[in-house]
Amino acid sequence: MKFNTLLIGSLLTASTLFAAHGTHWGYTGHTGPSNWSDLNSKFVMCKAGSSQSPINISKEVTVEAEDLKDIEFSYNTSASEVVNNGHTVQVNVKSGSNITVDGIKFELKQFHFHTPSENQIDGKNFPLEAHFVHASDKGELAVVAVMFEDGKENKVLKKIWNKMPHKAGTTVGCGLSAETIKSILPKKKDYYRFSGSLTTPPCSEGVRWLVMENYSHISAAQTEEFLELFHHANNRPIQSINARKVMKAD
Repeated sequence: MKFNTLLIGSLLTASTLFAAHGTHWGYTGHTGPSNWSDLNSKFVMCKAGSSQSPINISKEVTVEAEDLKDIEFSYNTSASEVVNNGHTVQVNVKSGSNITVDGIKFELKQFHFHTPSENQIDGKNFPLEAHFVHASDKGELAVVAVMFEDGKENKVLKKIWNKMPHKAGTTVGCGLSAETIKSILPKKKDYYRFSGSLTTPPCSEGVRWLVMENYSHISAAQTEEFLELFHHANNRPIQSINARKVMKAD
C-alpha cells in the first residue's frame, strides 16, 4: 500500500498535540479511540477498516510459515532527538539505519512507546511496547514491535527516560548510539508477522507488522514514570483480526 508522503512525514516526525490534518485526538474521553473515526473524515478507517492494529496474537490465528525469512537489521546511526509529542515519547533516528523485509529496504525513522502494550500475545498485555517505525522509498511502512515484561531496571530505557521532555511539544537532543539502539531489540529475533494498520489516526492499513517473539524487561518504577508523564494509558484497544492469519517461522 502506498501512503501519502506528507502524511508519513507528519506521522514520523510530529512534535505537537495534533495528528495529520490538524485534528486533536487522544486516548480518553470524547477524543479517545472509540470516537476517532468521528473526529475527522480522514480517520474513517479507524472504524471501517478490516485489518486494524493492534491484535491479540493467539495460537488460534498463528500459522507456521516455512518461507518466512529473518529480518535483516542494519542499524548504523545514532538518535538525533527525543520528542514528547503529547501522545508518546518518540526517539528520532538519523538517516542510514534500515531493515530488509521481502527484499525491500525500510529506513528506520523513529521509535516510540506505549503503556500498556498495544498488541497482546495469547491475551497477555505487557507493561510497555516499543514500536520501531520504518518507511520504504515507495512510502510503505514496516513496524518492529518489542514487548517489555516486568523485571529489573532497563539501562537503555533509563537513558531515554532521563532525556524525555515532560512538556508536550518539546524536543531535546539525544546522543543514543547505534549500538545502544540495537540493544533494545532482543538477541534472538524470531518474530510474528501480520498485515495491519497504524495504531493512531488515520489508522491507515497495509502496514507490515513484525512483533518480536522474545521480550525485553522494564522495572515497575520505570513503567510508572512513563505513565505519569501522560497521566493515562496510551494504547489503542485490541482490534478484530477478522480473516487474517499471523505468520511465524517454524
